[in-house]
Amino acid sequence: MGDTLLDQTTTQRRQFFKKESALLAKLVAEGQHPQALFIGCADSRVTPEALLGAKPGDLFMLRNIANVIPPSTQTENGIVSVLEYAVLGLHVPHIIVMGHTDCGGIKGLDAQLNRLREPALSRWLDLARPAQRDVDLALRGAAADVRHQAIVERNVVLQLKNLRSYAFIHEQVESGALTLHGWVYYLEAPGIGYYDEVSGTFVHADG
Repeated sequence: MGDTLLDQTTTQRRQFFKKESALLAKLVAEGQHPQALFIGCADSRVTPEALLGAKPGDLFMLRNIANVIPPSTQTENGIVSVLEYAVLGLHVPHIIVMGHTDCGGIKGLDAQLNRLREPALSRWLDLARPAQRDVDLALRGAAADVRHQAIVERNVVLQLKNLRSYAFIHEQVESGALTLHGWVYYLEAPGIGYYDEVSGTFVHADG
């Protein structure tokens, strides 16, 4: 008995294997040397390979709800193991944290989640709550869409701060071997903005 979901993508899969067979063989023979660790939301509309024109071997990937990285004082083994392997094992020169607008995780900060039914999700979203608090303190009475975008952006900045709380990442950044990037994917625009540390604002790279 076949797998109906796989059957639906047979043509695309054959085309991919035919097109990338030489590259895949090279990656097997020589190993992977990705240019960046991409940390993004698990949202199905976030498609980093398509957005960045990435090929197999270009990006080491970490995706979860609301693109969160727990600070070093609240380590989560699954997340930290990816950071360690990417930075210490693969020596990636860049880490990208990309949030996005219309993020269900960020919207979930305002929801009354049932902590008995969804304990893991509730605890996870609490890691993004400082971003919400910062925005609500600075933008009292802001329109809902302005507030949401601001929290999305602030959450990216928060995760960059959390990344720096890991000694091995901080050391690599200070030495110049590693650069951190904060991006937001504005779905409704559409376009991507990047965090400018000098101005403390997000600059739209598209449109």
